[in-house]
Amino acid sequence: MNKTLFLWLFLAGFLGSCSFKKDKLPGDSVATINTIAVIIDDQLWKGEVGDSIRNKFASPVLGLPQEEPLFTINQYPVKLFEGFSTDTRNIIIVKKDTENKFEIKENEFTTPQNAFHISGKTAFEILQILEKNSSSIIQKMRATEITQNQEIFKDSLLDIQKIQKKFNINVLIPSKYEYVMRRRNFIWLKSEIISGNTSLLLYQIPLKSIHANNAVNDIVRTRDSIGKLYIHGSDRGTQMVTEEAYSPYFLETTLAGKKTFETKGTWQMKNDFMSGPFINYAIFDKENNRVLVLEGFCYAPSKEKRDLMFELESIIKSIQFIKKPTK
Repeated sequence: MNKTLFLWLFLAGFLGSCSFKKDKLPGDSVATINTIAVIIDDQLWKGEVGDSIRNKFASPVLGLPQEEPLFTINQYPVKLFEGFSTDTRNIIIVKKDTENKFEIKENEFTTPQNAFHISGKTAFEILQILEKNSSSIIQKMRATEITQNQEIFKDSLLDIQKIQKKFNINVLIPSKYEYVMRRRNFIWLKSEIISGNTSLLLYQIPLKSIHANNAVNDIVRTRDSIGKLYIHGSDRGTQMVTEEAYSPYFLETTLAGKKTFETKGTWQMKNDFMSGPFINYAIFDKENNRVLVLEGFCYAPSKEKRDLMFELESIIKSIQFIKKPTK
């Protein structure tokens, strides 16, 4: 038998035997964090539709010193993978069809999973659907990835009694983090990695320390004062400060039901060569007349930093305030 024909027959049989059945979901997804499977024919992928997908879902992550994609994209042709079981948590399935349609199917092939089905009569109409829905797709994907990260944390958690007692909160922190400094209104935790480390800071300041009309400057001033007090290099006269060459990215959001300012940027060690990205959440806790700040930063000169910072973001977003018992 012709070897090429035999190979195609074998592949067809293999795919047929592995086809997905909706009444039997595989086990939990074990896919790499921040990865997308894009199921799309090569013709569309190499044209404007593919360009649009890459521009939107592999755009640079805000706040990192070097460009790294928001998601890592793996592309597969429709004919090869349509109906094929995959453990990727986030799938975008794009194809030309007789109608224009956008549909979200949860846990279609595995769990947890978001499968986004996009079809259009023409490439232009597919582009319109992508343009309209890409922001909500990214938001849903990131929420799923954060939840998945937090589930991973639960396998081995740090004892946070010191944090609970000092700040009256719960937060999911992996056991690989260690307490390196505790002060009256300040805690610093650190996790060592190959050629670097990741850090988590928790501290509280008076509610009036940050003003809405001057929030970025107030946050930068506050974090620089914290760096001067507590975050020093090995040499005398070194301290962590906010990098002045790049303006931080700023966003007003909500965390644990409270008004929050999110700031992303780059830090550097003054009078030293160390630097890296940070993400800072200033949470307005009016009930306790304070701003509670949770900040993550990393030093990893020889590593990509996207997933390190995403881990820190996932830790911070697990925060829950402990309700005081009513009298």
